[in-house]
Amino acid sequence: MLACALAGTTTAALGGTSTAPTGTPSPSDRHRPGQTSDGVPGEIALQVPAFLRGPTVRSRATSWQVSPGVRLSRWSETDARGPNRFYLLTIKPSTPGVRLDYASAGSVRTTAPVRDILARDGAVAGVNGDFYDIGDTGAPLGLGRDRDRGLIHGRNGGWNSAFFLDRHGHPDIGTLPMLASYQQHPRFRITNVNSPFVKPGGIGIYTSAWGRTDGYRVTDGQKRNLRILTVRDGRVVASKTTISKDQKINGMLLIGRGRGARDLAKVKVGTRANLGWSLEGRPRMAISGNKILVRNGVIEVVDDREMHPRTAIGIDRDTGEVLLLAVDGRQPDSRGYTMVELANQMIDLGADEALNLDGGGSTTMVAKRPDGVVGVVNRPSDGFQRSVANALEVTYKRPK
Repeated sequence: MLACALAGTTTAALGGTSTAPTGTPSPSDRHRPGQTSDGVPGEIALQVPAFLRGPTVRSRATSWQVSPGVRLSRWSETDARGPNRFYLLTIKPSTPGVRLDYASAGSVRTTAPVRDILARDGAVAGVNGDFYDIGDTGAPLGLGRDRDRGLIHGRNGGWNSAFFLDRHGHPDIGTLPMLASYQQHPRFRITNVNSPFVKPGGIGIYTSAWGRTDGYRVTDGQKRNLRILTVRDGRVVASKTTISKDQKINGMLLIGRGRGARDLAKVKVGTRANLGWSLEGRPRMAISGNKILVRNGVIEVVDDREMHPRTAIGIDRDTGEVLLLAVDGRQPDSRGYTMVELANQMIDLGADEALNLDGGGSTTMVAKRPDGVVGVVNRPSDGFQRSVANALEVTYKRPK
């Protein structure tokens, strides 16, 4: 019966994998990737009518305590579209000693495997984080605020859907605009802080946290109509029209494009430059993703066709638990999920709010196993850990 119903279905709808585009992606492609940072088109899910889907067969879950307040569960499911493997970290942030935070490999533009990123802070568990400028600067596309280091990178709009802990330490998911200002020139439009690119017409700020300078990559190759100010100890010490490459940032750089360049050209060397940036609401920590999957229990996404490995974070308002889910994909025994399937699964797990993090080959979950070793618990689709820009980490320190 199923075969008859699908007899007229196209090859693509039956799961044929599209070919990845060749050549260098355009700046807009790099800065607004599709459903994963790697830009690989996903296999198209079988469009099986609801009345033919039948029941989902789920294996018995295996679970263990990673630390007090942190539990990992793993299981598999098979439905009419095929099989999948799942890995779920259930975290109770209110547990004494448990802490959620942003994590990175060092400088903003440095990438590393998730396990190595988490090892820097002795984390007991975590997942890959934001989408990033893969194959170019390596920097995350959105925002990142570390509990101790503050706001490390961000943009004023366009990639601000985030998981965060508010000023009281409560988990939340929503839009977090970045607020940045140049005290002496309040009308200047500062659009980016330590971002992989400066928005056309805007002004970007780069600090030592960025790492070494990246030349014209941060202006998408634009070399004309630029202005670069060097600020050190609160004063403008240099003004030029060229961007250095592979140089240490001593102080901070202000890079203007178009209108931003014309504004910066008005600033005289030797004048004061007081700059500041923060996130609206002043959260304790934050990390962005590309799309809010679920808001107030309602699904926000519509794509039910393209399947990928997925990473998501959700909040169960009833229990106060944070849910981190990884779904394997691009493998014969785990097809991956569509965005709609991911949202539905998060709701089924109890999430009232959920956010999509980077997926594809980036999807990696790390946790302390029953033998005490912290390692990768899922099966990344590349066959090895991909180097990524940042991660969401869970640490545990026994209360005194």
